[in-house]
Amino acid sequence: MNGTSEGPAPAADLGPSGITDSDEGLAPRAGRAEPPAYRSVFTTAPLAMAVVDAEGLVVSANDSLGSLLGTDPETLAGSVAADLVDLASDAGTWHAYREVLRGHRSRLRCTRRLKRADGHSLWAQVTVEPLAGSGGEGHGDTEGLLLSVADVSARRELQARLRHLQMHDPVTRLPNRALFFERLTAALEAESYENGGTGRIGVCYLDLDGFKAVNDTHGHRVGDRLLAAVAERLTRCAEEAAQARSGPPLVARLGGDEFALLVEDSTGTDQLADLAGSVLAALQPPFELCDRRLSVTASVGVVERHTAGTTPTALMQAADTTLYWAKADGRARWTLFDPERNANRMTRQALAATLRPAIERGEFALEYQPLVGMEDGRVCGVEALIRWNHPQFGVLAPNRFIALAEEDGSIVPLGRWILRTACHQARRWQLAHPDEPPIFVSVNVAVRQVWDSDLVADVAHTLEETGLAPELLQLELTESAVMGSAGRPLQVLKALSDMGVRIAIDDFGTGYSNLAYLSRLPVSVLKLDGAFVRGFQYEAAVSEAAGAGAGTGTGPGEGSATGTGTGAGAGEGAGVANPADEVIVEAMVQLAHRLGLTVTAECVETSDQASRLRRIGCDTGQGWLYSRPVAPDRISALLGSGRRGFRLASATRRRRRSARRSAAVRRRRGRWR
Repeated sequence: MNGTSEGPAPAADLGPSGITDSDEGLAPRAGRAEPPAYRSVFTTAPLAMAVVDAEGLVVSANDSLGSLLGTDPETLAGSVAADLVDLASDAGTWHAYREVLRGHRSRLRCTRRLKRADGHSLWAQVTVEPLAGSGGEGHGDTEGLLLSVADVSARRELQARLRHLQMHDPVTRLPNRALFFERLTAALEAESYENGGTGRIGVCYLDLDGFKAVNDTHGHRVGDRLLAAVAERLTRCAEEAAQARSGPPLVARLGGDEFALLVEDSTGTDQLADLAGSVLAALQPPFELCDRRLSVTASVGVVERHTAGTTPTALMQAADTTLYWAKADGRARWTLFDPERNANRMTRQALAATLRPAIERGEFALEYQPLVGMEDGRVCGVEALIRWNHPQFGVLAPNRFIALAEEDGSIVPLGRWILRTACHQARRWQLAHPDEPPIFVSVNVAVRQVWDSDLVADVAHTLEETGLAPELLQLELTESAVMGSAGRPLQVLKALSDMGVRIAIDDFGTGYSNLAYLSRLPVSVLKLDGAFVRGFQYEAAVSEAAGAGAGTGTGPGEGSATGTGTGAGAGEGAGVANPADEVIVEAMVQLAHRLGLTVTAECVETSDQASRLRRIGCDTGQGWLYSRPVAPDRISALLGSGRRGFRLASATRRRRRSARRSAAVRRRRGRWR
C-alpha cells in the first residue's frame, strides 16, 4: 500500500524523508492474550484500525481497514505501519510519529492521500496514539499503538467545492480578489522565482469606463451579463498571450467593474504593454446582450517590475495609481507606471497631510507685489502672495499647495490667516507713513471660502480688529468662480461691496467670459490675464534680440492661482507676437471703463508692453518689470522713498537691457563680417 502526501500537513511542510531504522524481523508477532469482547469490538468496528507494536509493525488489523485499503486484513500483519499510511513522506510527520512511538508525544493526527490496491485514491485522516495502559507522553517507550484511519474523501471534496465557491466570482466565474492575492503572494515568494524563473512580475489592472451608466440605464441583470461577456473576452486574451513556460495570465475580477490580469515570470514592460493593448482591442467590438447592442471601453494601469523587494500591497497600490492616471488622461487607454510621476503624487499627498498642522505651526509667510499706476508709475497697492516655508521641501509657491487646500477644506483657515495678516500689514504701513496716501492690499479668495465659511463676517471682524478702512482692502476671485455666480456667492459679493470692500475679477479673459453677468456683479476691478499681455508685439529691438536667442522673459511665469495668486511674473522665454491680443485687450479695457471698472494688467515684463498698455488706457500694471514679490520691509522702504523706487529701478533695468541687446547686435554683426 503506497501513499502520497496531501501537501501542507500538520507538523511541517518539509522535504520527503524515508524510514531509516532497521526493518529486520518483520514477521508477525504473537499478540498478547486479549479478552474476547475486545477482539469482537476491534474486528467489527466501522472505524478502520490496526494495533502497532513499539517498533512500528502492525500486529493486527480489523476488517474495516482491509476494506478501506482494498486488501485482506490478515495480510497487513507485520507490515510497517508508517509505509502503510505514508507517514514517512515528509520529515515533520515522520519525526512526530517517532515521538509517539517513543512515548514522548501523546498523539499524531494528519491527513494523507492513500492509494488503494485497485489503484483508486482516497483522502484519509490518520490518527496514531498509545494504547490505554501502554505508557504515554513522558513515560518512555510504549508497548503498542492504535492506528485509526478515517475516509475523509467526501469531506475533502466538499471543502474543495466550498473553496472554489469562496475563491471565485459567481457572476463571471473568474477567480475573485481573495484567490488573486493568494496567487500574487505565492508568486512573490522567493522560492517561486529562484527556481529558474525570470524574477519579474506584471499586472494589468483595468476598470470599465462608464459601467455605472449601463447599470443605471439597463438594470443590474444586463450589467451582470456584460461583466460575464467581458470576462470571456479577457480570458481569451490571456489564453492567446500564454507563454510556453509560464502559462496564461491569471484573469480575476477584483470587484465591481474592476478586473486584473496577473503575469508571472514576465519578460518586461513590452509584454505587459502588448497584453494591455490586446485587452483594449478585445473590448472594442460591441456586445450583443438581451437584444441590446452595448459598447464599453476600459482604462488599464500597467505595472511590471522585479519580484525581489516587492510586496502584494505595494504592487497593487502602484497598479491602482496607474489606473487612476489612465482615467485622468482620458480613459479608453493603458498607462504604464511612472516612478517619477508617482513620486510627485507621494509628495502631493505628503503636503496634503501636513497642510493643517503647518498653519498651526506658522510655516506660512506673505510676500507682496506692487501694483503700479500706468500713468505716474506710483505704487497704489500691493497683492498679498503666500509662501510655504516647508521644513522638508523648502519655500513652496502657492501653485504647489493651494489646490490641495481647496480639496480638503484647509483653504478656509488658511484664507483667514492670509486675510488677517495682510490687513494687519497694510495698517502698519499706513501708520508708519502717515504723510503718504495709504495703499490698498489685494487678497485672493477661493470660491470654497465663499461657500464653506462666513466670509462677510470674517472680513468685517478683520477690518474691525486691524482698523483698516474697507476701501483699502481688495478681494480677488477668479473669473470662473465669479461669472455665473448666483445664490449665496452673489449675496456675499454684494454684502462685501456694500461694506466698501473692492471686488476684483482675477485672470479675466481666460474663463467663461459671460459678459452678461459683468454688469450685474458688484465688481470694481478687472485683472487681465497675463497671456494677453505676453502676446503683444514688441519693438523692433526686442524682436531682433529675440531672433538672436535672447528671450524677453526672465523666468517662468507664475500667474495667479485659484484662491491665492503667486504673482504676475515673466513669461517662459520669448512671447509670440500676436496683434489680435492687443486688439482684444483694448476692447476689454474700453468695455471695463464704460462699465465704470478699472483695469489691471498682469505679467507686465517689458517697457514696450507697459507703453502699449498705457496707450490703450490700462489703469495699473503688475509684473516683473516693476518688481517681483518681496518681503514687507521692501515695501516699507519703497513707501519711505516716495514710491518712486520701482519706477526708477524699471528705467535702470530698461537701460541695462538695451545695452545688452546692443552688445549682442554688435557681436552678431562682427561674426557676419
